[in-house]
Amino acid sequence: MRKFNIRKVLDGLTAVSSAASASSAAQQQQAGNRETEIQETLQSEHFQLCKTVRHGFPYQPSALAFDPVQKILAIGTQTGALRLFGRPGVECYCQHDSGAAVIQLQFLINEGALVSALADDTLHLWNLRQKRPAILHSLKFNRERITFCHLPFQSKWLYVGTERGNIHIVNVESFTLSGYVIMWNKAIELSSKSHPGPVVHISDNPMDEGKLLIGFESGTVVLWDLKSKKADYRYTHDEAIHSVAWHHEGKQFICSHSDGTLTIWNVKSPTKPFQTITPHGKQLKDGKKPEPCKPILKVEYKTTRAGEPFIILSGGLSYDTVGRRPCLTVMHGKSTAVLEMDYSIVDFLTLCETPYPNDFQEPYAVVVLLEKDLVLIDLAQNGYPIFENPYPLTIHESPVTCCEYFADCPVDLIPALYSVGARQKRQGYSKKEWPISGGNWGLITQSYPEIIITGHADGSIKFWDASAITLQVLYKLKTAKVFEKSRNKDDRPNTDIVDEDPYAIQIISWCPESRMLCIAGVSAHVIIYRFSKQEVTTEIIPMLEVRLLYEINDTESPDGEQVPPLPTPGTGSNPQSIVPQSHPSTSSSSSDGLRDNVPCLKVKNSPLKQSPGYQIELVIQLVWVSGEPPQQITSLAVNSAYGLVVFGNCNGIAMVDYLQKTVLLNLGTIELYGSNDPYRREPRSPRKSRQPSGGLCDINEGTTVPEDRCKSPTSDVKDNSFSRSRSSSVTSIDKESREAISALHFCETFTRKNDTSPSPCLWVGTTLGTVLVIVLNLPPGGEQRLLQPVIVSPSGTILRLKGAILRMAFLDTTGSLVPPAHEPWREHNVPEDKDEKDKSKKRRPVSVSPSSSQEISENQYAVICSEKQAKVISLPSQNCIYKQNITETSFVLRGDIVSLSNSICLACFCANGHIMTFSLPSLRPLLDVYYLPLTNMRIARTFCFTNNGQALYLVSPTEIQRLTYSQETCENLQEMLGELFTPVETPEAPNRGFFKGLFGGGAQSLDREELFGESAAGKASRSLAQHIPGPGGIEGVKGAASGVVGELARARLALDERGQKLGELEEKTAAMLYSADSFSKHAHEMMLKYKDKKWYQF
Repeated sequence: MRKFNIRKVLDGLTAVSSAASASSAAQQQQAGNRETEIQETLQSEHFQLCKTVRHGFPYQPSALAFDPVQKILAIGTQTGALRLFGRPGVECYCQHDSGAAVIQLQFLINEGALVSALADDTLHLWNLRQKRPAILHSLKFNRERITFCHLPFQSKWLYVGTERGNIHIVNVESFTLSGYVIMWNKAIELSSKSHPGPVVHISDNPMDEGKLLIGFESGTVVLWDLKSKKADYRYTHDEAIHSVAWHHEGKQFICSHSDGTLTIWNVKSPTKPFQTITPHGKQLKDGKKPEPCKPILKVEYKTTRAGEPFIILSGGLSYDTVGRRPCLTVMHGKSTAVLEMDYSIVDFLTLCETPYPNDFQEPYAVVVLLEKDLVLIDLAQNGYPIFENPYPLTIHESPVTCCEYFADCPVDLIPALYSVGARQKRQGYSKKEWPISGGNWGLITQSYPEIIITGHADGSIKFWDASAITLQVLYKLKTAKVFEKSRNKDDRPNTDIVDEDPYAIQIISWCPESRMLCIAGVSAHVIIYRFSKQEVTTEIIPMLEVRLLYEINDTESPDGEQVPPLPTPGTGSNPQSIVPQSHPSTSSSSSDGLRDNVPCLKVKNSPLKQSPGYQIELVIQLVWVSGEPPQQITSLAVNSAYGLVVFGNCNGIAMVDYLQKTVLLNLGTIELYGSNDPYRREPRSPRKSRQPSGGLCDINEGTTVPEDRCKSPTSDVKDNSFSRSRSSSVTSIDKESREAISALHFCETFTRKNDTSPSPCLWVGTTLGTVLVIVLNLPPGGEQRLLQPVIVSPSGTILRLKGAILRMAFLDTTGSLVPPAHEPWREHNVPEDKDEKDKSKKRRPVSVSPSSSQEISENQYAVICSEKQAKVISLPSQNCIYKQNITETSFVLRGDIVSLSNSICLACFCANGHIMTFSLPSLRPLLDVYYLPLTNMRIARTFCFTNNGQALYLVSPTEIQRLTYSQETCENLQEMLGELFTPVETPEAPNRGFFKGLFGGGAQSLDREELFGESAAGKASRSLAQHIPGPGGIEGVKGAASGVVGELARARLALDERGQKLGELEEKTAAMLYSADSFSKHAHEMMLKYKDKKWYQF
């Protein structure tokens, strides 16, 4: 534990900052007045950075697999990610280093292992018997491209089909190639002059492992006899093949074709198909062939003991169904069900009761992997209902535009949100339990509640329970329902300033203690919500329109811009009777015909039924000013103790009393300075000095056309939330004339140098690095609060930092965080009795900060973080006692003052990819790790830190990545993670029956070792494929050694270890070559990607 004495630190402050040392004499005098020792307990060893979990739908999925015994689902993606799902709460994310697309996944059923085939022609063996799966072996094909893989149940030999039409065989224990190869020219008829195309299917006959069915793209299917090394039968068809499936008795198979047909073949009748079906073709008269349909991309053929088999297929719709959604078709007996999907189908699998291919399959569900969703269909219930998905896969239901993360919330919050959210659930799901039920939960070592709030492009807000590294949706709020929906383009004269998402959420301000919620949307609108467990119907939605413009007129006072106050709530008068249109001074268009005083969105004027949960308290909209659209809101804050909400943009700042529904403050940014403006700016009206110029604007009025200023946050190119970050780094003509409000913080502190006691105030930070203080004079609580006005006045206090201000916070004399004042939550829709009213008068605290109860002479510390530096300023003296230049060459994207290990620190994420933490108040660097370069705007918009060492960001449009910077959490993470593999007995093989055993029927087994082993098949060509040992190494094999494959592995382990030692040098060389090759490829790709981009486009 280290003690900091302010006097000692100030004596040698030159080491910390040359700027601070200039005023060291004054600071020493201040410190001398009161010896203050702040003990800082955080040290570098308390910090460590690691990823914890990834939530959400796998982005750009490409492959699907299921282990029917372990009941684990695997999904591969186009970026080389691997996501594994067990029972709800058991999830795992892994990544292939190459980043190549996953083309196929194959479980080693009930072995705790998985084979992945990638588009870069590598195969990888994953060990799933550890909490963080690792690659044991990799095999890189050099001369051939992998197109299809098949691993028979309880076999260690993997069949690999290639683009050239050949089939190679890999031993999954040693990950080496067998010398046994099936060449395409041997498989097809010698008389055939054309190449049969790539291998699109491989499977062994369910009743005879010695017979391999090979499907070639061109339409040829071959039944290959593995022992005699020749083709038994060849089945030819005119149409290209997409997939093949066996009947479990091994006497028939079904093919799906590119013309939308299915052909069913008898194994022993190769001349023509036994039956041809066109599931979606229109049957024409005169016995003509049905019209061709779209390709059937996959078919599965599953049998049941009790009834007809199921034929399940994707695709195959007729070409005239334009605009029809993608479908999965389930054919069962004479009935055909067509199930429409919301997105295109990537793959599907039928879940069956048995893992044995030679038994009745008894299908019970279908897993359908869509482009942006995962759907499970219950085959056992009439109408095929879907299962309710328990995984948090709906993060991207509408694109995420912002998010906030709150750790260590009040304990009653999650139950309260869950209870109102439970009423929103859809009905009509399957009654059965979710069938993907493998794995076990980890130990819960973190006991504090965590909530994530996501804001979306459609105006919805979702609250998620994120406690103990899980994620579950609690409640969804639709903010757009307060506005009139535009039916067509002609109806939208005002929303045309936004490209497509006029309701998109840009900023969320939430007070967990009082449950007050405030959002700012892309159409320059702010909505304040109160939480209630009661349903209410709001007859008239309370609303205010604010005219926030960048101009100063000497003749008009700031008050002249304000909207007149509403009658006090409860008097029964109409709040909409005072919207600005009723004033003679304002109209919907100004004298020169430009749009004026019109908000971007129209609030509904009909009664609004509000369900339990978040209910509208007030809607505030900025309006057009003389043809200029309102600028997007850049900063927002709400305070429940004061009953105030404040927001700002590049024009200025507005403060609203949401209890009295009045505008208290409406100032241009320059007006905030008064006579203290450090910049020599000529304030002027945006319209008075020039002729109207259509939709375009002057270069000094901002370098974008008005339409671009209200871009949807989903468009990454011109994102206003990021423009402030560039402002301090790029010299722009517009820079000095447009100073945006970038940070707002309500607090109770010393507002001026000579203050003797703290008082309520608002600290305002701007993009030019200025901090200004506004004093709040609040009336007493109770009824007086609703009758007397709140008086707001600038204090004259101005502080300066380098770069745009991002975050502010306050510490007391002991170095503890002073939280902003808040009012505890209570139910507003239930009338209070007299006792409650008396309590509420006493209860309305102006502050809950520790400082208010301290002696008058006690001081505080303001912590201010900008894009470039952080300062700690002693109050009321306003001396800078600590300063830290965070970055010279980059800029901070997110800075948060957070608690960790009973202490507090400043956490920063820089655009150059560094995550840093600093002690408070001394701003000692504690952690600096290069984590992630800023590759897109989504990361900048969503990265946030919270208490207890937690952080998150949106890693893809559909996934949240959580990480920790706490060393304690990193240590406990292994215990918290769930286990994917659980020891389960493999079900017994189906009984062959007396007569089948007697007369030689039933399944024929095959000694594959005898056929494919080195002694019989010889060694494969060394140049064909290269073996790369995985990071799991031989230890991973030991861990995975059990079950059928494991028994063989154990027997050979001693030999393997000796062999591995002998071959270690060769393996290491191979691994290094592969790594170098991979690095060079990535470096080249990155160079090409960013070659023509300017630094600010990254």
